[in-house]
Amino acid sequence: MTVAVKREPGCELCELAAPVAWSGPKFSVIIVDDASYPGFCRIIWREHVREMSDLEQQDRLLLNEAVYQLELAVREVMQPLKVNVASLGNVVPHLHWHVIPRYADDAHFPAPVWAAAAREPDASTLAARRALLPELARAIARRFH
Repeated sequence: MTVAVKREPGCELCELAAPVAWSGPKFSVIIVDDASYPGFCRIIWREHVREMSDLEQQDRLLLNEAVYQLELAVREVMQPLKVNVASLGNVVPHLHWHVIPRYADDAHFPAPVWAAAAREPDASTLAARRALLPELARAIARRFH
């Protein structure tokens, strides 16, 4: 018996169009196509819920572990100075977590990535970080399979 997953018409995360690095029955992991932040990832809950508190305890624990595993994959491959983990959902009220590698030379450091840029990152440094994305995808697959 297949259980229907709750969807919200017009929700961009319910109708996920981005390439998926890993997909399971409860959530998907994507590597965000962000030229300034190679390695920026999201965990997106499949069912349309707004908050962690909308989930049953077992699902909250599952999602928390997924965020932890994704952070480990990002740290392993991208070697950031810091990792930002955030669940905002102000613009898209669908439960998702951002896992963002941060570096002292990134466009916004030490401010959040959503603040005004403080500098223009070096193009060759960004290219070197983008070159790590296939390995990041493999690391994500290893952690979630």
